[in-house]
Order: sequence, then C-alpha cells, then structure tokens
Amino acid sequence: MNNTFLYVITVFIWGTTWIAINYQLGDVAPEASLVYRFGLAAVVLFAYCRFKNLSLKFRAKHHLQFLLFGLTLFGCNYYFLYSAQQHINSALTSIAFSMIMFLNVINARIWFKTKITQKTYIGSFLGLAGIIILFWPQINDTKLGSETLLGLTLCFVGTLFASTGNMVSMKNKLMNIPMMQANAWGMFYGSVFMTILLLVQGKSFNFSYTLPYISSLIYLSIFGSIIAFASYLTLLNNIGAHKASYTSVMFPAVAVIISTIVEGFSWNNYTVVGLLVILAGNVVVLTRSKSTVIPTEPKLDQINKLKQAI
Repeated sequence: MNNTFLYVITVFIWGTTWIAINYQLGDVAPEASLVYRFGLAAVVLFAYCRFKNLSLKFRAKHHLQFLLFGLTLFGCNYYFLYSAQQHINSALTSIAFSMIMFLNVINARIWFKTKITQKTYIGSFLGLAGIIILFWPQINDTKLGSETLLGLTLCFVGTLFASTGNMVSMKNKLMNIPMMQANAWGMFYGSVFMTILLLVQGKSFNFSYTLPYISSLIYLSIFGSIIAFASYLTLLNNIGAHKASYTSVMFPAVAVIISTIVEGFSWNNYTVVGLLVILAGNVVVLTRSKSTVIPTEPKLDQINKLKQAI
C-alpha cells in the first residue's frame, strides 16, 4: 500500500483508540481486557491465514522470535502503559509515550546501524514540544509527587518495550518472516503472557456484558490491533522506525479532534499552537530532502562514439 495511506490509517485508528480504551477500564482487570483483545485478534488472524492458505508452521528459532515479539509489543508494552494510567493522567502518558521517537532512533542505530538525519532530530523535538504545549494546562496542574514519578517510570518502561518490539518486527522482516503470520503468533504469545501474569497476581477473568465494553473490545481487536499494527509495521519496514514512530506524536492531535466532536472539548491558545507545532514537526520529519544529482558514468556506446569522433 501507499506509505501515505498507511500513515493516515495508523494515525487515525490509534488516535481514536484512546476513547475505546476508556471503556475497557473499570470493572474488568486490565490484564484480562488485554488477553481478550489480543486473544481475539490472534484467533481472527489465524483464521485469515488458514483461509488464505498461509503456512503457520515455523521452526523453533522462529517461535522464539515470535515469543520475544509478543512479550515486548503485545504484552509488557501495554501492561506497563495501562498500569501507568492508574497513577498519571492521559496527558502525561501521551508525552511519555512520545519518547518512543527518540528510543527508536537510538535502537535503530544500535540494532541496524541506521544513520539518522538532522531533520529527524529537529522534527522529533518539534513533535515533543507540540505535545507539551497541547497539554500544558493539564501538566501545569499536575503535582510532581511519588505517584506522578511512578506513573512516568512505568510509562517509560512500557515505551522501551514498545520500541524493542519495533526492532524485533524489523528483524522479522530481515529473517523473511511473513508479517501476517508473525503478528498472529506474536499476539497469541502476548495474550498467553498476560494470562499467566493475571493468574500469578491472583486476579480473575471477569467480563463486562455491556455494549460499550464489548463494542470497544471488538474495535480494539480488529481495528486497533489487526489493521493498525499491520499498517504501522509495514510502514516501519518501508520508511524506517525513526520516521514511522512519529505517528505516536500525531495520536494526541487526532484524539483532541475526536474529543472535540464527541465530548465537546473546548479549544484554547495552547491547543492551536500545540497542534501547529506538531504538524510542523510532521512536515519536517516526512518531507524528503532534495537529493543531489550524481553524474553517471558514460555508457560504452557513448565512449565508442567519442573515440570515433577523435
């Protein structure tokens, strides 16, 4: 698919999942909700692979890769982020998670020796500054106490796992592992891990038979997990982790717009300036630099003509 389309799909879906996640929090344990979310997504993906006759048989070393993939991107990542939201507000969570831009830059350099341009650094700093401006009223009201520090720490750990999962996905590509099957097995192992974690903590698999919970669960499983991850991970391999991770900066921007329509969010100067700075960073990161034209070597027939002329 076109990279622009993949980028828009990723930003729109994950920008709207913040509202869906709110319906998941409450009576049901977060670990249980994650098991339902990625378990359902894995079942759908396995069924799709069977329908398309895509092989699901892999060697033991591949399953170790899938296990690492599932633990980092579909397990620990979400567990720590959900835990963080119990201690800090969504504004601080958005800011902390946006650090994935810088973590992906560092990890891409360590894992794949990827060279990062100055434009990427400038765009990333603009994105982070835009989020801070966007949520400044909420940040200004936050007291920096032990609860806040704990929440930020949990969020940073979750973001670190997410970035590691991004690198594992790129490694899957280098190992010629099909993405659809990798996502299916990764989500399966992620849900198994969350099941074990839930049981170890002595929590139960309760369920909420309400329309908001069930509809949000289906949306998060099909759109937020299957479609969005497929789009994002494809984008990751197409344009690089350092550029694809800028989508995390755009999520709050989309969330604000959706909140304006659905919840009647009232804009202020910080909202306008923050969104403009985020968009400016987006342009800086994704706009291609003018490439320098390198003269090509003369073709053999041109050389022969030149000799004849001489």
